[in-house]
Amino acid sequence: MSTTLSLLPAAQLAPLRQAYAATRRAATRRALAVAAVLAAGAVLSGWVADVEPARLAARLGGFFSYFDRLLTLEGGGGRVWNDPAEWLWGWRHWLVQLGDTLLMAYAGTLFGVLGGFCCAVLAARNLVRQTALRWLARRVAEFCRTVPDMVFALLFVIAFGLGALPGVLAIAIHTLGALGKQTVELVENIDMKPVEGTLASGSGWVAMVRFAVLPQVLPGFLGYALLRFEINVRSAAVLGFVGAGGIGQDLIEAIRKFYYNDVAALLLLIILTVMAMDSLTGLLRRRLLEPA
Repeated sequence: MSTTLSLLPAAQLAPLRQAYAATRRAATRRALAVAAVLAAGAVLSGWVADVEPARLAARLGGFFSYFDRLLTLEGGGGRVWNDPAEWLWGWRHWLVQLGDTLLMAYAGTLFGVLGGFCCAVLAARNLVRQTALRWLARRVAEFCRTVPDMVFALLFVIAFGLGALPGVLAIAIHTLGALGKQTVELVENIDMKPVEGTLASGSGWVAMVRFAVLPQVLPGFLGYALLRFEINVRSAAVLGFVGAGGIGQDLIEAIRKFYYNDVAALLLLIILTVMAMDSLTGLLRRRLLEPA
């Protein structure tokens, strides 16, 4: 048996309609105000940065012509994929350099993960009562993630010379700062009952972190660490621009010498590697974070 709801009298519906209309008008005004602020910010940013849309449109073809030059064989013969042997002539050496880049990203991520976790537990308000220690840990993490890793790499190249070591140190420091910020939020939102129980049983602070804090934050922490690793693979390729080793060093040399085909081949290897690492780390993150 179907039932129908009777409508309210017009005298009672009128205030409700007016209130709904007023709410919708207020939401529309807020949306328009936000859009106006964003548009004004975009215009101001373009004016400060001296962005000229006319010049951008006029020279946009040069951007595509450069990629057309990258994909054309130097000695003629059409596109680079028409002669893979000539295009990828140095693939053995490039794969070795690519391996160095991956190892550099891995080592830098590993050291940065360890430092980031230590920095996070020292900066957590629910674990450390000393305000000065928390303040120092937070400022260290801020410094490490604020200074670009390219700057760190350049400083370490000056100090230690060319090679992979400056890249590893630069990645480790930047990873420490980024993971320290992300992990401290995980630590400050843990269940404190295991922490209180561990301390009540007579365990020390380090044991408390090991047995009460780490199990709670480990899945999320490993997810962040894997995300940083795939980011660091891209960063490691770029750090070679300042002499920090890896395939980026060959890439910047090819760019400077106008070896267009080599630039295209190196970019292809880097893109395929980053895609593979993104897929692999994404799969691992899902396995870690999603319930079984």
